Amino acid sequence: MDQINYKPIGIIHSSHKESEKTPIQPVYAQGIKGKIEVYPQYIEGLKDLEGFSHIYLIYHFHKSDKVKLTVKPFLEDVERGLFSTRAPFRPNAIGLSIVKLLKIEDNFIEVENIDILDGTPLLDIKPYTSKFDSFEVLKSGWQDNVREDVAQVKGRREYQQ
Repeated sequence: MDQINYKPIGIIHSSHKESEKTPIQPVYAQGIKGKIEVYPQYIEGLKDLEGFSHIYLIYHFHKSDKVKLTVKPFLEDVERGLFSTRAPFRPNAIGLSIVKLLKIEDNFIEVENIDILDGTPLLDIKPYTSKFDSFEVLKSGWQDNVREDVAQVKGRREYQQ
């Protein structure tokens, strides 16, 4: 199989400086703003993106240097299979977050509800659209048993605004 190489198209800027204090998902990062810097050669690709309220950010977990096929999720004290979690210890260190798009100015995108570490390389941007991306969720695996009050506390981790 051929080697796959990805080149960053930009860099993600946020107030999150430490992995251990970064919220684990955008839902636990409500109101936290960040800025996406898109490299100049990709500015033309931002055309028409402003018309969307939310975007997917696809990025490289640049601080994750190991692979674990079982992990203990933040919301539980039980080992789970990696692919049933969103833990960063993946064979391909790729992350995905849906954030609220606030505005685009030149090669900068202002976003909200960001759960991504400062300095993270951005691999791609895709628009979130209810026409294609919104599904009625019938089951959420082991997460169906996680208490919401526990998730709210553990999900924010130690982040304080």
